[in-house]
Amino acid sequence: MTTTWKKASFMGVSALTLMALAACGNGGTDSSDSAASGGGSDSSVLNISVGADYVDYVNEVKDEFEKEHDVEVKVTEKDMFEQMDALPLDGPAGLGPDVTMSPFDRVGQGGSQGSLAEIELPDDGRYTDIDKRQVTLDDKVYGQAATAEALVLFYNKDLTSEAPETFADLEALSKDPKYDEGKYNLGFLAKWTDLYFTYGLISGYGGYIFGDEGTNSQDVGLNNKGAIEGITYATDWFQNVWPEGMLDVTANNDLITDYFTSNKTAAIISGPWDANAYKEAGINIGVTKIPTLKNGSEYASFGGGKAWVVSNFSKNKELAQEFVTFLTTEENQDKLYEMRSEVPANSKSQEKILNSDDEVSKAVIEQYKVSEPMPNIPEMAEVWAGGQNMLFDAGSGNMTPKEAADNAVKTIKESIEQKY
Repeated sequence: MTTTWKKASFMGVSALTLMALAACGNGGTDSSDSAASGGGSDSSVLNISVGADYVDYVNEVKDEFEKEHDVEVKVTEKDMFEQMDALPLDGPAGLGPDVTMSPFDRVGQGGSQGSLAEIELPDDGRYTDIDKRQVTLDDKVYGQAATAEALVLFYNKDLTSEAPETFADLEALSKDPKYDEGKYNLGFLAKWTDLYFTYGLISGYGGYIFGDEGTNSQDVGLNNKGAIEGITYATDWFQNVWPEGMLDVTANNDLITDYFTSNKTAAIISGPWDANAYKEAGINIGVTKIPTLKNGSEYASFGGGKAWVVSNFSKNKELAQEFVTFLTTEENQDKLYEMRSEVPANSKSQEKILNSDDEVSKAVIEQYKVSEPMPNIPEMAEVWAGGQNMLFDAGSGNMTPKEAADNAVKTIKESIEQKY
């Protein structure tokens, strides 16, 4: 998995509607659409739509629910994003599922557009406050968290025996001559041309995307004093430490991977999706939460993941709610981790992982705890390009950090005004 899907999921409302219309125009169906026809109108059948990688999991756990409720849980395969895009039109037409999955950043959007039903969260301690925020918009809950995801710090245990705990430790790596390459240093690298990777730095100094916990798109906080301080810190790395290729927004990810897997770099910020590739490259990796910033604050990166959601067009909403709650029990979240190796959102399941030797998942859990939910309103789609330009303009010296931030915020606000 890469970060591409996170950005791609923030499509404008009009674009989503066009895609759904196109799907309808083509029949909007594959074998899963016809199988899920009726949106759960038959009270003896509950239709569940999941991507190919979740079909086996739901089939594995559903039997107990079927026996308890005397219902057939029919599992159909459909890509998560395709399903979310199709729901606004397929639902009213009597097509589609009762229950499906959504990335966190689409939950609020689906709820505000009327595609997802408002549901209740179980009051048994399975969810933390950040889990609840991921599925809540305007005090209404539109899903139950299924998985948790966050960026982490990978380090090469053969190059540095102890995990860096602070950015002062990372700066020390950048001063170690064994990581020098000409006039540059490769001790620590991060894809800081990408706002998804840089947000923890910006937020740690006091910047933010939107005000009111990510819900007020009229209040863009990427050019306040703290944000500029974070951008200035990143700029120093670009201009005084890293090779010029780190500013190449299309190639720097591969560059970072190449340096890390060739034992030239001691530590990088990346995602858990890259862990297997590093292991296959023969790197003796260590994994930990991202170190604290020099001001003592946490690197509050975006916390991501997926949620189980109920279609607002379902005729079986009460039963669908019960199934979602069933899927997120400790037992079934343990099974999700066992089968999928994904970090479950259930706090009891996470406690077991924290007592295991799964270094990657433990780091994800610890970083997720200090992360911030990504704004789940449609306007977030207008932030990515502006954020990338901001970081490139500052890092390259085309603009000062303040000029780059002011210009980005101006562009973002204009785009939001035009489209929303």
